[in-house]
Amino acid sequence: MQDIAILAADPAVWVALITLVVMEVVLGIDNLIFISILTNKLPQEMREKARRIGIGLALVMRLGLLGTVAWIVQLTQPVFELFGHGYSWKDMILIAGGLFLVWKATKEIHHNVDPVDHKEDMVGGAVTTSFAAAIGQILLLDLVFSVDSIITAVGMTPHLPVMIVAVVVAVAVMLLAATPLANFIEKNPTIVMLALAFLMMIGTTLIAEGMGFHVPKGYVYAAMAFSGLVEVLNMVARNRRKRNASGGTVH
Repeated sequence: MQDIAILAADPAVWVALITLVVMEVVLGIDNLIFISILTNKLPQEMREKARRIGIGLALVMRLGLLGTVAWIVQLTQPVFELFGHGYSWKDMILIAGGLFLVWKATKEIHHNVDPVDHKEDMVGGAVTTSFAAAIGQILLLDLVFSVDSIITAVGMTPHLPVMIVAVVVAVAVMLLAATPLANFIEKNPTIVMLALAFLMMIGTTLIAEGMGFHVPKGYVYAAMAFSGLVEVLNMVARNRRKRNASGGTVH
């Protein structure tokens, strides 16, 4: 392992670390949105615990994958070819994860849109899903996002300590943001639908990436940011209408 003191004295390493931290935080947004929506289906007293366990598992999984960097690199090697495109284990993981996300988002959108169907949630069971089921689903998506995250890290820097620090910082940010984000999503029904639309877009992007169609992440996150800004403006307009309707007092 590289001498930590030598790495710390190299300005290029600090630039790589800051860049990688920002990239890992941005990539973690997808995971965090999914965890927030899923844990909001649990009874109130279980939500915080589920978020902490889910994000903790994400950290363990990422650090575990960093310990097998040589194996992670091999995941990008094609194992079979179909219609002229070579598919690697990474591609298959991304496709499976993308299909899972699209299915989950579609089920939950159906539940929110259909005024009659209030007895089923996105897993086709009780509205409040079980704790074990929620953790299992979070773990599945943690795997998909962790593989994508670590392969990105390996491609950006050859220094393992830099990767470890970036992953730990990114997961710490996720841990701090998880509850405020989940509460915000729960209190704003239109944000729920927007977040589900984000998950569907992310799932479609994962499928496209797995099938060999490169989708620049900048476009995806720019679309998410623009949609979020439009929704914020809608929320401000709704709040002002409520204040005007109540004579300046919000009840």
